Amino acid sequence: MDATVTTEEKTYASTDQTKKDQRKWKTFKKNLPLLSMSLPGVLFKLIFSYLPLLGLIVAFKQFRIDKGIWGSDWSGFKNFEFFFRSDNAWRITRNTILYNGAFIILTMVIAILLAVLLNELTGRWVKVHQTILFLPYFISWVVIGYIVLGLLDHKNGFVNHALISIGKEPIKWYMEAQYWPFILIAAQLWKTVGFSTLVYYAGIIGIDPSYYEAARIDGASRRQMLTRITLPLLTPLIVILVIVGIGNIFRADFGLFYFVPNDSSFLYPVTDVIDTYVYKSLRVMGDIGTSTAIGLYQSVVGFVLVITANSIIRKINRDNSLW
Repeated sequence: MDATVTTEEKTYASTDQTKKDQRKWKTFKKNLPLLSMSLPGVLFKLIFSYLPLLGLIVAFKQFRIDKGIWGSDWSGFKNFEFFFRSDNAWRITRNTILYNGAFIILTMVIAILLAVLLNELTGRWVKVHQTILFLPYFISWVVIGYIVLGLLDHKNGFVNHALISIGKEPIKWYMEAQYWPFILIAAQLWKTVGFSTLVYYAGIIGIDPSYYEAARIDGASRRQMLTRITLPLLTPLIVILVIVGIGNIFRADFGLFYFVPNDSSFLYPVTDVIDTYVYKSLRVMGDIGTSTAIGLYQSVVGFVLVITANSIIRKINRDNSLW
C-alpha cells in the first residue's frame, strides 16, 4: 500500500513539475521581445558597472604599469591616507555635497511647481511647453560650455557687452570665483529641471480625476487641491527621487564642472569636485591607485547614504520607502 501511494505521489509530483515547466516556458516565450529589448541595457551595465569592480583592488595597491594589477605591490590604505591628508580632500568633498544638495532641493521644488502649472494647460500648448522644457536635457555639456563662453567671454561675451553699454566695467568671469556657484546652479537647473518636471507631471496625470471632482464639489480652491491631493499623492514619487539623489550626492556631473567653467584654474576653489579631481589626478599625476581609492570612497559613502535615508523614511512612513 505504501509503495502504491509513493508511486502515485511521484507520478503526481512529476506531472505537476511538468506543468510548471510548461508555464515557465510559455511565460518566457511571451516575454521574449521585452527580454530582447532589455539585453543591450543589461550588457551595458555588466560591462561598464560590474566587470570594472574587479579593478577596485588597485585602490589598495601601489600600481605600476610594468607589473600590472595583480603584480603591483600591496599598499593597504595608503592611497586613502594620501587623499584624506591632502588639503584638497575637504574642499572637493564640501563642494560636491553642497552643489548636489542645492541641485536636489531646487530641482525638486521648481520641477513640482512647473509640473503643477503644466497640468493646468490644455490642448497643443502642453506639447509645446513639454518640448521647450525637455529640449535642454539632450544638449551636451560641451555645447553648453560654449554657450556660456559666448555669454561670459571677457572680450566678446554678450554679458560684458551689455555691461559696457550701460556704463559698467566688464567682468573677468573666468577669473572671478564668487560668481560661479550661481552660474553652475543655473546651468544645471536649465539643463535638467525639464526631465524632472515631466516625471512629476506623469505622476500628476496618473492621479484619479475623481479626487479633484469631489474636491471641486466641496468647494475646494486650487491651492487646497494642491496641498491636500496633489502633493500627498506625489509624496512616494518625491521620496524615491530624493533617495536616488542622496545616493548620488557624492557624484558630481563631470561635464558641468569641467566644461562649463572651461577648466579655469582661477575657479578651482568653487568648481573643483570629486569627479574633476579624480580626472585631474589621473591626467596630471598618473596616480591610478589614488584615483581608484577616491572612486571607491564615493561609492561606499553613496551606498551608506541610500541605506540611511531609506531607513529614516521607513521609520517615518513604511509605505514611502524603497524597500
